[in-house]
Amino acid sequence: MAKQTNLNLRSATIYQVFPRQHSKKQNFEGVIDDLDRIHNMGVDIIYLLPFHPIGEKARKGAQGSPYSIVDFYQIHPDLGTLDDLRKLVDEAHKRDMKVMMDIVINHTSRDSILTQEHPEWFYKKADGTFANRVGDWSDITDLDYSNKEVWNYFIEVLKYWAHIVDGYRCDVAPLLPIDFWIEARKQVDKINPELIWLTESVHPGFIKYIRDLGYDCSSDSQMYEAFDICYDYDIFDHMDDYLLKDKKHLSRWLEEIYHQEMIYPKNYIKLRNFENHDQKRLRSKVRDHHHFMQMLTMMFFIKGTAFVYAGMEHEIDHYPDLFENDLVPWNKENSLEGYIKRLTHMKKDPIFIEGNFHLENNEDIAVFSYDYKDTYLLGIFNLENKNEVAVALMDGIYKNELSNEDIIVKHGKIKLNQEPIIIRTHRGQKR
Repeated sequence: MAKQTNLNLRSATIYQVFPRQHSKKQNFEGVIDDLDRIHNMGVDIIYLLPFHPIGEKARKGAQGSPYSIVDFYQIHPDLGTLDDLRKLVDEAHKRDMKVMMDIVINHTSRDSILTQEHPEWFYKKADGTFANRVGDWSDITDLDYSNKEVWNYFIEVLKYWAHIVDGYRCDVAPLLPIDFWIEARKQVDKINPELIWLTESVHPGFIKYIRDLGYDCSSDSQMYEAFDICYDYDIFDHMDDYLLKDKKHLSRWLEEIYHQEMIYPKNYIKLRNFENHDQKRLRSKVRDHHHFMQMLTMMFFIKGTAFVYAGMEHEIDHYPDLFENDLVPWNKENSLEGYIKRLTHMKKDPIFIEGNFHLENNEDIAVFSYDYKDTYLLGIFNLENKNEVAVALMDGIYKNELSNEDIIVKHGKIKLNQEPIIIRTHRGQKR
């Protein structure tokens, strides 16, 4: 991991916004209009999907993919101007929030300025036509990072935007050489040493697939050499196995979360995202509202940076089409904004930054804990409607920090209902 990583990012919450789908205005101004609401939830970082001009050639859908970029220095005119983006960043800063942009430099659109000006910078098929390494990415063509001119060009791109935004979310970053990212960060640090670096690290199966094709693809451990935060795609499939296949997979998923404590650097930070623009909404995967609330609360409790995809706070199950005009179907009647505010406030406790993290029970239930100095924090998430659970607490009456209700420990067990439980006590109360 980058040695300068700020561990306070473990207590942060990132909020993902696609400006084209976020409001009826479908632009930066619409996001600015929503900043007060976003800030009131306790969000620390707003992450914007790509805002550059989109390619026309082989376009997906009517609007095209924001990840099929024509020009990395320009802003899509439908979203606004550079001044509009600067205003968004300034207004976010006034509310003590940072702005992160999507960096998509593994590929370009098939009609980008670079395919026209520097066709030698791209992968080619045997017949000389542009190629990409992943079959269904049909609207893009991959850059060839064996060419150091490609390195130089995109390091300049990264240096340019580092004057404007506070962080980078780097799309499929493991497909680029890790040495490129190390050099890029070294150069960008001279401009903005506080910039946050988040890598969209990839699923283990995808790593194997790319390597079997004869290309390089970095593991999460390698990505920590340059990045502050990695996606948790290394364990995402285990979560989906639990939610979409059979509850018997729950224990394996929880074990994999805890296993990260042993396999990554001590100062690792994982992005805890249970949904995003590439993954279906959590609400569409769970049984009911109570199951959703257990999962949402656990997402904030486990070690790492919390991640909210716009609409999650209204318990939305609709998965927006990235390639069409598909506005977020806001539903204030289902608003969880106040609850998320409690979770983001809870997340600021130093125990989530410096505390020792443990898995205590994974039998049809998720029980995690932290200990830090004299404090013991216990999180109980009743994912499979158990009636009771054994805990490592002395018998007595405790408070659920989420509801302020009394929690009784009797004979080393707690009676459960459908509400998440978080108990804070002294380490001396542990059995």
